[in-house]
Amino acid sequence: MNILFANFVVRAYVAGALVGIAAPTIGCFLVQRKLSLIGDGMGHLAFAGVAIGVALGFSPVWGALVMAILGALLLERLRARGRLSSDLSLALIFYFGIALGVVVLSATGKFNATAFGVLFGSPFSTTDYELVVILALCILVLAVTAVFYKELLAVALDEETARASGLPVDQLNVLLVVMVALLVAAGMRVVGLLLIAALMVVPVATGSRLAHSFRGAMYWAVGAGVLSALLGVVIAVEQGSLAPGGSIVLTSIGLFFVAAVVGRRAARLHTRGGGQ
Repeated sequence: MNILFANFVVRAYVAGALVGIAAPTIGCFLVQRKLSLIGDGMGHLAFAGVAIGVALGFSPVWGALVMAILGALLLERLRARGRLSSDLSLALIFYFGIALGVVVLSATGKFNATAFGVLFGSPFSTTDYELVVILALCILVLAVTAVFYKELLAVALDEETARASGLPVDQLNVLLVVMVALLVAAGMRVVGLLLIAALMVVPVATGSRLAHSFRGAMYWAVGAGVLSALLGVVIAVEQGSLAPGGSIVLTSIGLFFVAAVVGRRAARLHTRGGGQ
């Protein structure tokens, strides 16, 4: 059988495509609100959850999910109360999560290749159970986004106006960061905790070069996210020794540069044509 269609590779395709759809969808709201780095903060803290899960003998994904959600709620609370600036809050989560994860794993003697797989992704080792979990988390994120799309967009465009119009802004902010936490847990196996934020941001940057509306940019971002995941997996399989998580993210960045060139040319043609 061609290795590109082996069972473990097909699972990687499916997992990558699911995260490639869901991550840019949420990323559009984060980029609009200038919260692009929040996924990094959640990813670092989730590493501590993975370490605690490994130490206690339960699935790392659940440890990552619980810690990411707790961190998301704490970060939003600090941001909403204005006690810490957003960048300082993120920095504290960055350092605390990584440091705690390293200490717990080293103390239990489990700071090994498995830990590096969690940090940088190992989609080829995705099990059927993990694939079901990824599917469930991504579907949940997409369903919630579809239901609260207008409200989330209103807050992303202008939080104060949304608050004045009677929208429950605080609750919507909490909802957004919790969905980011769900995506961090879902993307842990695909691109790793240190790279999942890239799939929330880079495809959005690509979409913004090709569309001039929020919804249009979201569609392009989702397409770029899925294409990045699939091409990244194929490249990693063909080359044999490449880390798939890094391959996926580099492919995404490559698509961004292509979109930037295409977008500039389209803008010049539009200008020459008199905007018709």
